[in-house]
Amino acid sequence: MQRVALIGYGEVGKILAEDLRAAGVQVRAWDLALATVGEPHGDAMRAHADAHGVVPGRDAADAVAGAGLVVSAVTASRTLDAARACLAGLQAGAFFLDLNSASPGTKREAAAAVDGAGARYVEGAVMTSVPPHRIKVPLLLGGPHARALEAPLQALGFAARFHDERLGVASATKMCRSVVIKGLEALVVESLAAAREYGVEDAVLASLEETFPGIDWQAQASYFFQRVIEHGRRRSEEMREVARTVAEAGLEPWTAEAAARRQARMAELADAGAFGERGQPGFARSPDWRTEADRLRAACTSRGTR
Repeated sequence: MQRVALIGYGEVGKILAEDLRAAGVQVRAWDLALATVGEPHGDAMRAHADAHGVVPGRDAADAVAGAGLVVSAVTASRTLDAARACLAGLQAGAFFLDLNSASPGTKREAAAAVDGAGARYVEGAVMTSVPPHRIKVPLLLGGPHARALEAPLQALGFAARFHDERLGVASATKMCRSVVIKGLEALVVESLAAAREYGVEDAVLASLEETFPGIDWQAQASYFFQRVIEHGRRRSEEMREVARTVAEAGLEPWTAEAAARRQARMAELADAGAFGERGQPGFARSPDWRTEADRLRAACTSRGTR
């Protein structure tokens, strides 16, 4: 466990890299963006890795070679591809911790590939946003090898606990929660942007506060707008996996699919510059959700669709 490989070097990967390196752990990393010199995200990743003593691999298999623990933290749609890309480099008995927001069915496919290569697959369900908690974010472990990984992860600083030996149960827990959490983000963005158009936002918020007095809806709305604008692409992919989870349960995933569309739309507008330039001051950082709602309304009006 003194050598960890990170597959995926986005927000989560960087945070884990910082905390693991601070604990004296050797860290190697791989991300698709690292493959292209001159690609802005890749350049930023390389700079971060260099600053924290993280060694980028030539590819995924090279990054995981010799690692006792591999942590996969990629976008939901890349879950299975990421696992397969590591197979040639996995050492026998290594743990493969899959933190990706994928359906139980997708996790079982990834587990079959990893276990078939002689490593030990463990699904990890991240139960809330990573940045505030960092490596200590609540983490549920699932699968036949989950109990064996619990103590080693805790020794590294993870707030991990065994959840179930059956593959898919931990992921189902997270996915069903996400119907509410990511769905609520989409609902609030849609509701308050429309309310802003009609000039009824104060009345809507007052009604919400009366119905749910334990929530600061002004602050929550600003947080939701920021997270959806910044991470709508990743969230939309997760919600598609949530929809798959719901469908695997035999239900029509209408709510999850609609939330995925709203999240994806926000990502498209963010990429088009509707909320300012990524990485620049002011991008999705307004303390008042109204600023971002007005930007959203203006962008949608100019494109003739919302």
